Formats: sequence, C-alpha cells, structure tokens
Amino acid sequence: MIHDNAKIIRDRIELAKSRANRNDNITFVGVSKTHTPQEMHEAENFIDAFGENKVQEAESKREIYGASKIPWRLIGHLQANKARKAIELFDTIDSVDSPELAQRINRISGELGKKTRILIEVNTSLEASKSGVSFENFDSLAQNILTLENLQLEGLMTIAPLTDDEAKIRTAFANLRQLSERAKISTGLELPVLSMGMSDDFELAILEGSTMVRIGTLLFGSRNYVK
Repeated sequence: MIHDNAKIIRDRIELAKSRANRNDNITFVGVSKTHTPQEMHEAENFIDAFGENKVQEAESKREIYGASKIPWRLIGHLQANKARKAIELFDTIDSVDSPELAQRINRISGELGKKTRILIEVNTSLEASKSGVSFENFDSLAQNILTLENLQLEGLMTIAPLTDDEAKIRTAFANLRQLSERAKISTGLELPVLSMGMSDDFELAILEGSTMVRIGTLLFGSRNYVK
C-alpha cells in the first residue's frame, strides 16, 4: 500500500510541477508521526526523508529502526529542554522560530562538535495556534542566526492556514516564497529549501514555489493515535 501511495504522490508532484512550468527536484518528506518503524522501513525506498513531530517519539523509534538510508527531519515545534536530544537524533531541525532557540541549538551543537542544519519556521497563516516567527520578527531572527557559527540555515518552512479557501492558502505560500527571496538578498545565503505543502495542499504549494513537501496521511494512511 505504501509503495502504491508513494507512486501516486510522485505522479501528482510531477503533474503540479508541469502546471507550474518547473523541472527542478522537489523533496518528498514522509511524515511518519504515530506510524511504526515497520511502516517507515516500508516507505524508506520511496521517499527522500522522514519528518517527525516529536523528539520523544522519534527517540523511541530510532532505537528500533536502526541505521537509516535517508535523513530524519524534525518538523514539529521544538521545546528548549529537548534541544540536545533533537540535535543528536535529527539531521535537520526545520522549526526554529526564535533567537533563544537558535542560540540554544548553536551552543549545544558546539558542545557536540557539529554544525546543525536548520530551517526557520514562519507563521504565514497569522493563526495564534500555529508556531513560527512572525513576519515582523523574521529579519532580526535571520540576522541573529547569521552570527551563530554552529548553525547552517538552509531555508524556510510554513504551515498553511486551516481553511478550504485556496486563495488564502496560496497567498500564505506566496508570502513565504517572497520572504525567502528577500532573505536570500539580506543574508547572502542560497536558502534552497522552501518547505511548504502537506497532504491537503501540496499541489498548491508547488505552484507557489515549494521545493519540499511534507506528506503523511496520503502516504501512510490515517494516523495511529494511541490513547
């Protein structure tokens, strides 16, 4: 089932790229939240990375999973007290949204002798329930990160607003793309990653320039929540 789902998603990605007149590569992150290591092993050959939301869940999975052929990305909100474990577990932290968190990751990365790859999460939906730095505070956060020698900023990430209004969703994605273009100039970095789009809206995200989509339900099926 996972193999078939992945093929359908890949086909839809290619169709969306064609609609957008794009021929670049788009990273397919399989969001494995609540799914088992066995399901993840089945998916590994058909996706580009795993996306996990919680440090504790990822830690228990990695003990069972063993060596991975593809990167693991932290896509959920990171609590400061979980930063050290996150740096140890994940190849990339995609949800940096404050100077304090960036500085903590930088300090611990230095202690561990590594350079941590990160994305800045931006709250483009303006919804209070969502994590992410505000538009107003983005520039100061990006400039702060530039001073931190143990961080490697690779791009931006966002979650679309919770709505069926395609115009509002596309506007949120377009705003992130424009912010990324502006940040490339102000930081002097390439910032190749624009992570936006999930199961319900990844095609719209591709039309607005996404280079990385995060898909869980369409790949793995409904989440296996355990009470």
